[in-house]
Amino acid sequence: MGTFNSYRREVERLLQWTWLIKHATVTELKRDDIEQFVRFCQAPPQTWLGLKKVPRFVEQHGTRTPNTNWRPFVVSISKTSRSLGNEPSLEQFSLSQGAIQEIFAILSTYFNFLIAEEYVFSNPVALIRQKSKFVRKRQLSAPVRRLSSKQLQAVLHAADLLAGEHPEKHERTRFIIALLLNMYLRISELAASERWVPTMNDFAKDSNEAWWFTTVGKGNKERQVAVSDAMLKSLSRWRRFLNLTHLPSPADNQPLLPKQRGHGPMSDTAPIRRLVQHCFDVAAENLRRDHETEEADNLKAATVHWLRHTGISEDVKVRPREHVRDDAGHSSSAITDRYIDIEKQARHASARQKDLQTSQS
Repeated sequence: MGTFNSYRREVERLLQWTWLIKHATVTELKRDDIEQFVRFCQAPPQTWLGLKKVPRFVEQHGTRTPNTNWRPFVVSISKTSRSLGNEPSLEQFSLSQGAIQEIFAILSTYFNFLIAEEYVFSNPVALIRQKSKFVRKRQLSAPVRRLSSKQLQAVLHAADLLAGEHPEKHERTRFIIALLLNMYLRISELAASERWVPTMNDFAKDSNEAWWFTTVGKGNKERQVAVSDAMLKSLSRWRRFLNLTHLPSPADNQPLLPKQRGHGPMSDTAPIRRLVQHCFDVAAENLRRDHETEEADNLKAATVHWLRHTGISEDVKVRPREHVRDDAGHSSSAITDRYIDIEKQARHASARQKDLQTSQS
């Protein structure tokens, strides 16, 4: 759903700007219009801004009506800032470089689709020669957001403690963290959706006695993930908690993550996110108690997705990158290469050996 939501958001903004601000149709848009639109997105009027995400529509008595509180743009602040009690304000709105790049990428794909449908005859986004006016070039790709070794150990320790103290709630937390970390899953791959319902028999053994996990990820692409012995132990522990057999059979189509209350699979990522976030918060408190203030502060900024990044970053040190690439569902090895920081470490080590000092007078 993440890709769909991104495309819907950007196309929706373009159409609203075209109709309400430009008073034109999408077939009339030229290169200069797209540049005007990007500038508009960088500084939209406050009437287009919201302080929190709300549904586009509200449903009452079986009828969907537009939500008057919905806005095309939403002001966001960092997790750390919010944890300190700060609230977003309209004046704080800004578009990140990544968000601007996404506008260009998605709208270019959108216009290529319109060309294929013979609705328009040129792609005005592709005609913009100097996108650098809007997007800064970086020497290197952005650093991978991952947990440090101390943070990772603190999170794993917190998950064990929580599961021991409140198993009815946090055995689930422990298992979710194992899935995200050991198999590099995205949180959207854990929740049931129209396209995919994760079940126990998505864990399956092949003729060579090797276990694999089947999932459906970005772009509705199915992939198989190699299952480690450690992950199998976590699965077995989770199944024991649910009063199931040691490992699933091919016929075991029970939900991988059943709802905490009621029947059926978990279908919303929000409660999954809350469980993991609570574990992060406990880990940060423990780090702070151990006088690891900087580690604790940085962990406060972490999101659930950092577990996927951390798992990939750790495994790429010891596994062939092609294996990690396929398990992570990366479209190319170049994406996996972002997680390899050996050259960067060597570069820093060589810099530390320099002995250039300013002259002392």
